[in-house]
Amino acid sequence: MLRRLSVVDVDRCVDCLLCAFACARRFGEGGLARSAIAVRSVGGMERGFVVVVCRACEDPSCLAACPVGAIRKAEVGVRVDLERCIGCGMCVRACPIGAVFWDEERGKPVICRHCGLCARFCPHGVLAFEEVSRG
Repeated sequence: MLRRLSVVDVDRCVDCLLCAFACARRFGEGGLARSAIAVRSVGGMERGFVVVVCRACEDPSCLAACPVGAIRKAEVGVRVDLERCIGCGMCVRACPIGAVFWDEERGKPVICRHCGLCARFCPHGVLAFEEVSRG
């Protein structure tokens, strides 16, 4: 079964950041430095928030921008070969929604792997890990 992360009801987001902390913990560390999901305010509780995460583009601009082929298409989304990556940041600049994040410590990109961990920790039903059809 093929699944991907979806933002299903952003109006329910309260910026608790549990999704981002859960994502970053997959590396066994605290903090948000390696999170592949972010929440940004568009005016706080009155105007709401935006959840920024890879949308698994059909034709990913981050992949096309990589000069060394360190980003490859996966069944859902993309994968980054950190050994091959030269840390140029072209993928970050290429993403139209800002969903390629940067790990300052490693000097490498962080892109959602669509594992669904963040959705399991979202207490407000903003995120879902949904089945998708093979295209």
